[in-house]
Amino acid sequence: MQDIFIGRQPIFDRTMKLCAYELLFRSGAENHAGQFDGDQATSQVIVNAFIDVGLDELIGPHPAFINLTRSFLTGTTALPFPKDRVVLEVLEDIQPDAEVIEGVRKLAEDGYVIALDDFVFSVKLEPLLPLAGIVKLDLRALSREDIAEHVRLLRRYPVKLLAEKVETQDDFDYCKSLGFDLFQGYFLSRPNIVRGSQLPPNRLAVLQLLSRLQDPGIVASDIEALVMQDVALSYKLLRYINSAFFALPKKIESIRQAVIYLGVRAIKAWVSLLAVAGLSNKPAALVTQAMQRAKMCELLARTAKHQNTEVYFTVGLFSLLEALMDVPQEKILESLPLTQDVQDALLIRKGLYGEALSCVIAYESGEFLRARFDRLSPSQMTDAYVASARWADHSADSLAG
Repeated sequence: MQDIFIGRQPIFDRTMKLCAYELLFRSGAENHAGQFDGDQATSQVIVNAFIDVGLDELIGPHPAFINLTRSFLTGTTALPFPKDRVVLEVLEDIQPDAEVIEGVRKLAEDGYVIALDDFVFSVKLEPLLPLAGIVKLDLRALSREDIAEHVRLLRRYPVKLLAEKVETQDDFDYCKSLGFDLFQGYFLSRPNIVRGSQLPPNRLAVLQLLSRLQDPGIVASDIEALVMQDVALSYKLLRYINSAFFALPKKIESIRQAVIYLGVRAIKAWVSLLAVAGLSNKPAALVTQAMQRAKMCELLARTAKHQNTEVYFTVGLFSLLEALMDVPQEKILESLPLTQDVQDALLIRKGLYGEALSCVIAYESGEFLRARFDRLSPSQMTDAYVASARWADHSADSLAG
């Protein structure tokens, strides 16, 4: 069987609401140049991914942006994608000859939304613009003057503008001022650095709670007391443990029952999740991403039969605290009693914990050839990714409210 690699990158609208995912695919055949036709291999991976995993498992109710190869654009076989669930991307390295233009026209007439990827204005690309619904501009490939000029030229066409590789708040603000409709990139993981020595009050409380939870000597009664001090936290924990996610035969009615049922290890993880999810003024997708990192780190360790899988979970969850709290990672770690192994994993990706985190980050950014952990196969890593995505999405829904 051929290994399938699947990643997803969120796409946001102007209000920072998650509105779609771009699905990222690579073929294991890319390691063996010349043995496979790259176009056919990538096309087959896309089909396999949709059949084996399914859209609902990967992206829930959101549309999926899919990179199409030339063969899909010019082929006569009907695409296996529902028109209302996908946006078809025409990659920048596909030559827009007459055959490609005609293929794109047919897809648009069939009701598919077409996106032009990494668009740079040229005469040969102009025939595609009336057929497109979305045009993606790469902020790293164009100067700000070029971006502004592209916006001016593209306003002649009925297209939405998507800024990709948005890596800073300044990038986001600039593109928003130009009227971009959609945004994609890693700027969510690159927070504004808060100057000064004090943390905002609500984030300080969260950090204090997380600090107490990292105490290796903490017992069930300590956790119960911590949770009961916060009415909202108590409510969410009980709401979560009584949700369909757990499908318990009997309703859990007290924090003590919840602690006893889940156990100290699990309750520490869940309370950490609830604390992180309670941070205000942050996109829900960022919290979901932190949850997915945590779960995938844990699943990688469990699959590789490593010990202390809950520590892997913590490393994944805490890897985005910098973005969630708008505070440098080093400053956060000063306030958390984490072991040196965990600190090294978070700061310099060192050790087994760091290796797992590096694998997860490489996987979520589509750099699948760099994704390695222990001796796990690509299929095992893909299984962990898909399972963690499903778990994070379901958990985020249960934790909301």
